[in-house]
Amino acid sequence: MIAWTEQQGMIRDMIRDFVEKEIVPHIDDLEYNGLPPYDILRKLFSTFGMDELANTRFDKQIAREEAQAAGKTVDAPDNLNQENSDVVSTEALDAVAMGILPIVEISRQCQGLITAMGVSVGLTGGAIMSKGSLAQKKKYGRDLLTLKKVGAWAITEPNSGSDAFGGMKSTARRDGNGGYILNGSKTYITNGPHADTLVFICRLEEEGVDSKDRKIVSFILDSGMHGLEQSRPFKKMGIGSSPTGELFLTDVKVGPERLMGESEDGYGRSGAKSTFSTERAGVAAMALGLVERSLELSIEYAKTRVQFGQNIGSYQLIQLKLAKMEVARLNLENLVFRYIETRAAGKDLTLAEASAMKLYAAQAAMEVTTEAVQVFGGAGYMRETRVEQLMRDAKILQIYAGTDEMQVLAIAKDLLGRG
Repeated sequence: MIAWTEQQGMIRDMIRDFVEKEIVPHIDDLEYNGLPPYDILRKLFSTFGMDELANTRFDKQIAREEAQAAGKTVDAPDNLNQENSDVVSTEALDAVAMGILPIVEISRQCQGLITAMGVSVGLTGGAIMSKGSLAQKKKYGRDLLTLKKVGAWAITEPNSGSDAFGGMKSTARRDGNGGYILNGSKTYITNGPHADTLVFICRLEEEGVDSKDRKIVSFILDSGMHGLEQSRPFKKMGIGSSPTGELFLTDVKVGPERLMGESEDGYGRSGAKSTFSTERAGVAAMALGLVERSLELSIEYAKTRVQFGQNIGSYQLIQLKLAKMEVARLNLENLVFRYIETRAAGKDLTLAEASAMKLYAAQAAMEVTTEAVQVFGGAGYMRETRVEQLMRDAKILQIYAGTDEMQVLAIAKDLLGRG
């Protein structure tokens, strides 16, 4: 895949038109005035049939799993090519591209919406649909995948950022009757203030087992449970359109049916790590949107801004900035196309590949958006030109889903077989 197909291009233009009409007029309210993004995202889903597509895929997966539970032979999922297939079908490419295009187009203007949507649908809904029991999938999956309900994926704690597992203090204690009592706090949780469904990741208290060696377990919680408190949204440097907050759990009592997969081995370290890989690969699409928009705005400004009797695009230092922006755009586009083809072929990226994509994409987005502000000069520091927002939004890509420094470690360990 070397370019968007004609059909994909048409869909891209339709999404871009939606963004201009339904999102851009509300950017200030979304970014600075606390307007929750979920109604706008639901309108996106309904406008482009993303909710119906999610419903169809949900029904197919549940039907397959019910048949398997009944001992029947079922066909493999048909939305992607079988692994190791020599030919990737157009249908498979379109299916994956349809998931990527909104990420790119919305990130051009308001990246926080993608963060809020991705955590709710991709992380929370994806975790349950991947590792949950059949009963849990049927109870929570459809509402999360269609954005009828908002999801949050809670792993980060005040003292456990990059060291998510090693520094984890939140606990689950067996109550002696088959249930558990949960305690702890989580911070920097996307959708935390508004989430209806929360995946809470913690340590299992086990007598005689050193704290660092105890099992990591996950529970599916509902907002409003006794002992569960969700904070108000934080005020952040960027992506204000993505509500972020804290969670506090004090003796929250849950039954075994809330344990992910209804098993203490259902969703631990390995499940969380696979979620990280998916999240990291999506950063390239966000970065592409940021870089595309920054380059467009910079080119337009370089053509019209006059200094010393000529437009600034005539000066070689400005031309160098624009040329480097275009190199980054091409590289990001190629990474996104490679990801689409890989997923359409039914394959997964290795941890090294996903982390490398994330590392390069985050750094490229930060460099390009910073240079865009420099091209605009004093005007670039003003909200009206929007390049300052793109720069602030880009910075989070170097932090969430694993910092740049952690990506380097992940790449090296995976390459050396030490993961």
